[in-house]
Amino acid sequence: MADNLFNAPAIQTPSIDKLRRLGEKFGIEMTEDELRDQQKHIKNSLKSYTFINQSPEPLPPIKYARTPGYQPAKDENKFNAWAWKTDIQGASDGKLKGKTFAIKDNIPVAGVPMRNGTNLMRGYIPEFDATVITRILDAGGCIKGKSVCENMCNSGSSFTSDSGPVLNPFDPQRSAGGSSSGSAVLVKTGEVDMALGADQGGSIRFPSCCNGIVGLKPTWSLVPYTGICTQECSLDHVGPMARTVFDCAMLLEVLAGYDDGLDSRQLKGYSPPMYSEMLTGDLSGVKIGILKEGFVECDANVESLVRKAAHSLTAAGASVEEVSMPQHLDGQLMVTIQHLYINISTGIHTWAAICLEGAYKNGIAEAGCGSGSKGFYPTSAVSALRKSLLTNSNDLSVCMKNVVLLGEYIKETNGLEFYCKAQNMCRILTQQYDNLLRTVDILVMPTIKFVAPLLPKQGATVDELLCSAMLCIVSNTGQFDATGHPALTINAGLHQDLPVGMMIVGRHYDDGLVLNTAHAFEKIRDKK
Repeated sequence: MADNLFNAPAIQTPSIDKLRRLGEKFGIEMTEDELRDQQKHIKNSLKSYTFINQSPEPLPPIKYARTPGYQPAKDENKFNAWAWKTDIQGASDGKLKGKTFAIKDNIPVAGVPMRNGTNLMRGYIPEFDATVITRILDAGGCIKGKSVCENMCNSGSSFTSDSGPVLNPFDPQRSAGGSSSGSAVLVKTGEVDMALGADQGGSIRFPSCCNGIVGLKPTWSLVPYTGICTQECSLDHVGPMARTVFDCAMLLEVLAGYDDGLDSRQLKGYSPPMYSEMLTGDLSGVKIGILKEGFVECDANVESLVRKAAHSLTAAGASVEEVSMPQHLDGQLMVTIQHLYINISTGIHTWAAICLEGAYKNGIAEAGCGSGSKGFYPTSAVSALRKSLLTNSNDLSVCMKNVVLLGEYIKETNGLEFYCKAQNMCRILTQQYDNLLRTVDILVMPTIKFVAPLLPKQGATVDELLCSAMLCIVSNTGQFDATGHPALTINAGLHQDLPVGMMIVGRHYDDGLVLNTAHAFEKIRDKK
């Protein structure tokens, strides 16, 4: 009896009626005998699933002791940026010794609750550390907790998390940026030294810009995404957020590098340089290109600050010129957001098709799996979200409901045809940026073309909420998630007492020059 229970199938054999209904869904007609034969072979195939179910699962190691921590009360969470507080001590020595960290709440930390901004994940506790967590702890860092992120990371603003809006320290009525909203606020307010963010469309750079800190989306795959909740595998980036370029470089130095095949996106055999040692501030011979199309529909004061910041780099030895790439911004579609008419770029169109369909396929249909490649898969997280979606899908945020409706509609009408074409177009877009970066070494443009917008008011309509959440996608960031070029935001100055970000973009794997350009500007800026 016990043996029979132990060997019970992981998945029950489907009935003849179930198989008939499945066939009808795809327009397949079969006789009773044909269905019975299919059932026989399916039953045999399902034995493999029982074997998998009964086998132990290899997981990344947990190397450092920790206690579960706690959810902070309002009096110790002024800007609602903390999702959970911990005190996980790493190695006794290392490059990050004495440094404290906040971890975006879509990045697993073993034994610590992870909600990814949604109540659908309430109660889920990962049993593994993401590789980036192990690397921080190995380098002597101390993890002080999980930072609030937007609901399933699907917002450029800071109001969609089920734990409530994250407030901007410069003006609590305004957006702190998203989706790594809490990480940016905790760094800005000094509650931690550094933080981790993730970026599929600008989610490190938006909040870093709105909070006046340094945020780097590294070259795609430079830092392993192992174990982290995915939106779209070809857009996934994880990277550092800090108050200084040096701290950003030091953290990248610790995070970057091959993960022994656990993240198949990575380039095997690539050895990252010591980024912190590249921060000389000397830009002699470096050509800076101010991207003309990056300023289209830009607020005049934002444009002035960014252009002034770019030209100041001549003091570090760089040459600065205006360059043009029409493909960055030559779309004809116009959208109305907060009464501003803004051109959507070809680059953003390409990114949007990949991101929106990827977010539906990976985030909803596959419950965060991101299938189709070798490496480590976060089985427990996928299982938790899948089960919750079956019973609580009405609890999805307004933004995620939009993803479901659009994604399912596109799936029914066209399948993945547009996703495939967008990925093919992305190769051309990447080549066009590469060609431009052969004429200059660095591209500069505004991170966001306006200052942090106001948060939506209580009782806002669905239209108003969606416009507020998606406002930042009309900026300059999503293109470089699609192409994978490294892109960093640094505070160029203030307008109306709100930060304005300058984005610095470089060649693939030239993150060191991007950081040194930012470091040179930081030195020039802070001398004033």
